[in-house]
Amino acid sequence: MFHNVVQVIPYEDYKVYVYFEDGKIVCFDAKPLLEKKVFEPLKDKEKFMKSCTILNDTLAWDISGDKDPGKCLDIDPDMLYELEQAVERIA
Repeated sequence: MFHNVVQVIPYEDYKVYVYFEDGKIVCFDAKPLLEKKVFEPLKDKEKFMKSCTILNDTLAWDISGDKDPGKCLDIDPDMLYELEQAVERIA
């Protein structure tokens, strides 16, 4: 089964609330990724917040800024779906 992401909401603490088409909501903590070289650009909180999007039907960061799915940093949607259900975070 494919789990398509329909909305992502990033927060300055490097957490992202991920909403799936079936209504499931998970909270993904991206902070551990920042230690990996490929994710280093996301250490800049502004870039983390502004480039967070949906590409390839999953949570992604559009580092290049041109919405090219081949140049994005994306997270496996099945892995995201396996995270514990979260309660929607209210600002």
